[in-house]
Amino acid sequence: RPLPAGTVTTKQAWTWTFAQIGIGFLVWLTLPLLAKGIALLALPLVAAYPFMKRITWFPQVWLGMTFNWAVLVAYAAKTGTVSLPLFILYLGLIFWTVGYDTIYACQDIEDDALVGIKSTARRFGGRIKTAVFLSYFIFILMGLIATYIAMTSRVGFALPNGLMAHVGGYPSWLYLFLWVPASLVCLKITYSFHPSDRMKSLILFKGNWLVAALLILGFVIAERFAWTSF
Repeated sequence: RPLPAGTVTTKQAWTWTFAQIGIGFLVWLTLPLLAKGIALLALPLVAAYPFMKRITWFPQVWLGMTFNWAVLVAYAAKTGTVSLPLFILYLGLIFWTVGYDTIYACQDIEDDALVGIKSTARRFGGRIKTAVFLSYFIFILMGLIATYIAMTSRVGFALPNGLMAHVGGYPSWLYLFLWVPASLVCLKITYSFHPSDRMKSLILFKGNWLVAALLILGFVIAERFAWTSF
């Protein structure tokens, strides 16, 4: 977007791109073998994403697959393996992305229609609010299921910021504590969401940082409470 807006030059864009690639490559070199392999599998997702808005009505799903791939890499880097709770959490995070990026896309519905760009915001039409609610609901449900399985099997999984949570042995009230605050924020976002209000859509989209912050805080507190390694 900065390129057509004229806020950056093509040269600056290429410089920034290669700087990110260089930093990413240095990080990749430090990863264990399994994590390196999983990280490389993200490249087709990243390369294809810019074209998804021309191909499918659900580019937000592809964005969710791409954006949350880091959770798979972080888990593999920390544990040297993958697990069922990991993939369930990954699925939930995809729906979270669909939810908040659909809210974001509501700002561009008219412009997207003019240039022929597809999005979930356009596809859902008058059912956008219901779709956003269902996306958040599935996100929370998958998170609860992943946490429960991780608790009962005494394994861990990666948080959205790449940290690891070893959740085996938590008391039941602490297990609920991890997700209830974030669930309430998701409910508040959905309740406040009005597709026709562009400014409010941007504010609610940005408000999703609080969902992530509450989950991370909850897991950090749980780790300290349970006296397990972090």
